[in-house]
Amino acid sequence: MAKQIDVYREWLGITETNRPLNYYQLLKLKQFEDDPEKIRASYRKLNAHVRKYQTGEYGPQSQQLLNELAKAMLCLTDAQRKSDYDASLGRVRVEEGKRPTFEQILLSRKMLTPEQLNRVRAFADAVGLPIRDALLQQKSVAPEAVMQAYAESVGLPYVDLAETGIDETLVLQIPPAVARNFSCVPVMVDDGQLLIASPNPLNPDMEEHLRHRVGMPVRSVFCTPAGVNAAIDKYYSREALQAATAAAKQAASAKASASKPEKTSQPTTKTQSQAAAASEDAPAAASASPEGFKRTLMIAWIVFMALLILFLAYKMFTA
Repeated sequence: MAKQIDVYREWLGITETNRPLNYYQLLKLKQFEDDPEKIRASYRKLNAHVRKYQTGEYGPQSQQLLNELAKAMLCLTDAQRKSDYDASLGRVRVEEGKRPTFEQILLSRKMLTPEQLNRVRAFADAVGLPIRDALLQQKSVAPEAVMQAYAESVGLPYVDLAETGIDETLVLQIPPAVARNFSCVPVMVDDGQLLIASPNPLNPDMEEHLRHRVGMPVRSVFCTPAGVNAAIDKYYSREALQAATAAAKQAASAKASASKPEKTSQPTTKTQSQAAAASEDAPAAASASPEGFKRTLMIAWIVFMALLILFLAYKMFTA
């Protein structure tokens, strides 16, 4: 049994006693922090700290807290979900200003100079790629930084799959062919939605297909191409899928066993008598059934035909 500990106070240094904590308190951010970079930075710092306890005696608490931190970060870096969440905390909704473009974010964070950006544009035009994909091909900016900037420009979260991991119980929800063909993996279920990580937004048809398959809305989060490929190799190999299938069957079996009513250890005398009577009546019941009647009729017909053949043979030899 896992030891009890106040992980928020002991590990995160949070002295707030009112629980549950909101996402800003959990990530140790000022209320209604809007800068996705600051939100991700705080998440990474706390995530790295909590991971230290994963292999010790507090492993279960560590994993639970890691999941809570990831859910908080993914919500607060998703423009639409953050707006809804902030409103639930009492923030007055204001009309969202114009979101900075991908190129503006690259320049404002000094990932590229204007001259470098012009060269990337020229390369993108020459090879017929979007600027984001051209940057990923050229590798002049770290892929993680490119995808974070792109995610921010479209108002969706970015996730480092190696850092956050995925809920392995969801792997079988996404067919291997879909995972490989669309470069996507399930991350977790949060707020009644299945979060799917991919370098690209899922097209509406695939999103609708997955929604029907898993029985809940699907929402995209972004990751690097290398990150999703590594996750697919890890979770969708033949061995991993066999292990996931076996684990799912075991979990279903355990659930079914737990739901069965307990049998009485010793039946009463009346019950025993009834059981014996039922056992004695079983042959009669079987013969009284339509199948038993057909079987009896067939046997009688065979006996009749055998006697008829013997009678005819007798007549032929004595004639």
